[in-house]
Amino acid sequence: MKKRIVGFTISAVAVIVVAVASFVSFKVYSANASGDKAVAAKINGEVIYVGDLKQSYADHQQIKDRVPFDEFYAKTLDVFVNSKLVYQAAQAARIEETPEYQRQLVTAKEDLARKLFLEKKVDEKVTDAEVKKLYDEYTSKFESQKEVKAKHILVDNEAKAKEIIKRLQSGEDFDKLAKENSLDQAVDLGYFTKEMMVPEFSQAAFSMNKGQYSKTPVKTEFGYHVILVEDARASKPLELKEVEPQLKNMVAQQAIAEIFDDLRKDAKIERYTLEGELIPEGK
Repeated sequence: MKKRIVGFTISAVAVIVVAVASFVSFKVYSANASGDKAVAAKINGEVIYVGDLKQSYADHQQIKDRVPFDEFYAKTLDVFVNSKLVYQAAQAARIEETPEYQRQLVTAKEDLARKLFLEKKVDEKVTDAEVKKLYDEYTSKFESQKEVKAKHILVDNEAKAKEIIKRLQSGEDFDKLAKENSLDQAVDLGYFTKEMMVPEFSQAAFSMNKGQYSKTPVKTEFGYHVILVEDARASKPLELKEVEPQLKNMVAQQAIAEIFDDLRKDAKIERYTLEGELIPEGK
């Protein structure tokens, strides 16, 4: 079994609802920024345009990458309607005149200014050239390792694993046996290096030749495995397109650190303890 973190799988629809609900309170566009005059809804006479939803969709790449606009529209129109209803109720309650609203408004403006400033600066620094530079560094330092491509059948006891091995020896199909018996639905493990698997599994898999299956059950913390090795090869660096998102994130993190360094270098900063004493520079 791979030493991997198992997380929850979220459906595309759930992603839409969660993502939109998280930003709709400050991302419902009433200015119709996209220019689309088609009406999406009217709430007490106030119009929400199709263009409002298009702009929100365009502003969130993580949603665009997962669902088409028509699905986004169908699943989120009521979120926009509800948001507008709440805002109208807040206006009727004169929330915008309260001290707490004014206080949070100042914070919200500062947060938005910071966000847009950092986005602009980071976009300037995260260039194709910088990403390629990081990729070239990765490939130059890459050390090839042996990789094995394998499938496995996982069961909860040794006797059952031995029975499966006997059935394989009699000519039964590995995939059919896996479908009928394996506790792990991820039968095909793809290519992996020794370090990617628990030690007992790796020791067995890497001692076998292409086309061989384990003649005795392999016990790990997950249960008993019957392993089929399908291929072996020397590992190669991943293609640029495969690692580009991670590389862009790394360049962005480096850019943010540089931005803060530049800002601090040109600023006069005085920090104080709770007692009001000046904290010496570098402390």
